[in-house]
Amino acid sequence: MKAMVCTNYGLPDVLQLAEVPKPAPKDGEVLVKIHAATVASGDLRVRSFTSPWLFWIPMRLFLGLRRPRKAILGVELAGEIEQVGKGVTRFKQGDRVFALTGMRFGAYAEYTCVPEGGVIAPKPANATYEEAAAVPMGGTNALYFLRKGQIRSGQNVLIYGASGAVGTMAVQLAKYFGADVTGVCSTANLELVRSLGADRTLDYTKEDFTKRGERYDLIFDAVGKLKKNLSIQALKPTGKYVTVEGQGMSQVKPDDLELIRELMESGKIKAVIDRRYALEQIPEAHRYAETGRKKGAVIIQIGRADEK
Repeated sequence: MKAMVCTNYGLPDVLQLAEVPKPAPKDGEVLVKIHAATVASGDLRVRSFTSPWLFWIPMRLFLGLRRPRKAILGVELAGEIEQVGKGVTRFKQGDRVFALTGMRFGAYAEYTCVPEGGVIAPKPANATYEEAAAVPMGGTNALYFLRKGQIRSGQNVLIYGASGAVGTMAVQLAKYFGADVTGVCSTANLELVRSLGADRTLDYTKEDFTKRGERYDLIFDAVGKLKKNLSIQALKPTGKYVTVEGQGMSQVKPDDLELIRELMESGKIKAVIDRRYALEQIPEAHRYAETGRKKGAVIIQIGRADEK
């Protein structure tokens, strides 16, 4: 099968298209024919190896000293189950699914194996493979941090970085939880964030939300670029501050993905897709994602990605 292999740590050019053996599902696994994947922040960090110096040695030991031990990156996908391993009861051949592979990676390929008990669920019936692949990482991360911030109905919530993969999901999920939402983003993305349900938007290039006099029950830094000590002054006395910075991959439960599926099917959340690239264009997709200008997800088309 074809796969994009990370041959070393470094710039996007270390990603090379190659022919590799097609995997076979072990007991308790399913083999997924991948139709769409994404360029997630975790893929960028592993490929470029941008861990802080403090974590350099332990992370290299974990990921691989000279090159990633898991050479095929990609942590979120949507596709069709081609084969099931022994003991699998939850899925069958032909089922359409979306999933997070986490530290197993493997989504930058035509096929990968996913544990039946992993973060995998039936694809939302009203979503294309592209749309389904666009939401697992952003959606489950947004859920994790909003819950960590103890979000409740009626709260005044600010989402910083509201146009990114996590931010676009956070805006929609905060509204689902009944919050009054302020989305902070750049000028070009104000209309997008409003279209996702934000009650108001702020342009960070023109206005500093910490100096407006507003106080929030929850501030969620969805891009890891806020200074906590400055943000705290915009919190209410009992307010919470949460950030993706330094968190790595949050703890995700299979039930979280099931909730994302239900909310997509009911129309309460939707995927936000910025650009689409073919499998062989993944280095170019990484270069674009690293500009910091992407809105929502950058999709990798591998098969029938635009089908429902």
